[in-house]
Amino acid sequence: MTANVKISEEELVSALKSGDQKSLGILYDNYSAALFGVIMRIVESQENAEDVLQEVFVKIWRNISSYERSKGKLYTWLINIARNSAIDSLRVKDYKIKSQIRNIDDSVNRINKQQSLSIHPDHIGLKALVDKMKPEYKLLIDKLFFEGYTQEEASEELNIPLGTVKTRARTAIGQLRELFEKEKAIIK
Repeated sequence: MTANVKISEEELVSALKSGDQKSLGILYDNYSAALFGVIMRIVESQENAEDVLQEVFVKIWRNISSYERSKGKLYTWLINIARNSAIDSLRVKDYKIKSQIRNIDDSVNRINKQQSLSIHPDHIGLKALVDKMKPEYKLLIDKLFFEGYTQEEASEELNIPLGTVKTRARTAIGQLRELFEKEKAIIK
C-alpha cells in the first residue's frame, strides 16, 4: 500500500499536521507493528490490543499539532501515546469490573434489607422483648435486625469498634433468648 513510500520524519509530521490523510496511512504502515507490540505487552489480549491501537491512531491524528520535534523524536511520542492508552484501557476495564461488583453488592444489600424489613417481629412480641434490654443492646439489635445493617455498617453508624459490635450482638442475642424463655414460661 504505502509501505514503499519514502518520506522523512519531518515531512511526515508536516503532512500529518496539514491534515493529509495519506500521511496517516504512511504513519500506520511504518509504526503500527511497533506500537502494537508495546500495547500487547501491557493489555495481553490481541482483541483489546487491536482496539487500543485503533484508539492510538485516532489520538495521534487528533493531537499531532501538539507534537514538538524539539521535545523528542516522533517515535518516542508515538510510543508514549500507545503505552498510556494501553494503561488507560486497563484502568477502565478494572473500574468497570469493580463497578459491577459494587452494583451486585449494593443489590444484595438492598434485597437483604428489604427482606429483613418485611419480617414483622411484633407478631411474635420480639420488639417488646428488645425494649426491655439495656440501651446499648437495644440500639444494636435495632440496627442489626430491624434496620438490616451489617455488623460493619453498625460499627460505623454507632462509632464503636467492630469487635465491640460482635461481642454486644452475641450478648444481646443471649439476653433475648433468656427473655423469650421467661415470656414462654409466663404464658404457659
